[in-house]
Amino acid sequence: MTRKKRRFLTIAFCGIVLSAAIGLVLIALKQNITFFRSPADIALLSIQPGVRFRLGGLVEAGSVVKNVNNATQFNVTDGTKSLKVSFDGILPDLFREGQGVVSEGSLQKDGSFKADTVLAKHDENYMPREVADALKKQGVWQGDKKL
Repeated sequence: MTRKKRRFLTIAFCGIVLSAAIGLVLIALKQNITFFRSPADIALLSIQPGVRFRLGGLVEAGSVVKNVNNATQFNVTDGTKSLKVSFDGILPDLFREGQGVVSEGSLQKDGSFKADTVLAKHDENYMPREVADALKKQGVWQGDKKL
């Protein structure tokens, strides 16, 4: 085997190994991706029950119902649509009606959202970029106003 052929085979082998490694990384990342959606997006898209995603918006006023065993139900709205969310666990201290929230979970067969993680904004200036963009699109964002 000549030197040139051996070098070509070495480079080809390294290319195949590198391609396989990149493919495995992309497959692993694809399984862990969760997409952000607003209630209006969910109404437009046909998301299947059981598909994980992040739901973001504002906690609708008068919708929070706390049950025994830390079970909580509330509605998340983006100003045009609203979606019922159920969460079993301890809510963040800053969780309250009218505040921004991002919930991670999946749709149920009845059309409600079952959250396994709920995140609330941490001060009066913070809102996740995706939530702010969705609210700006709907025309209800008021976070850029100066007092």
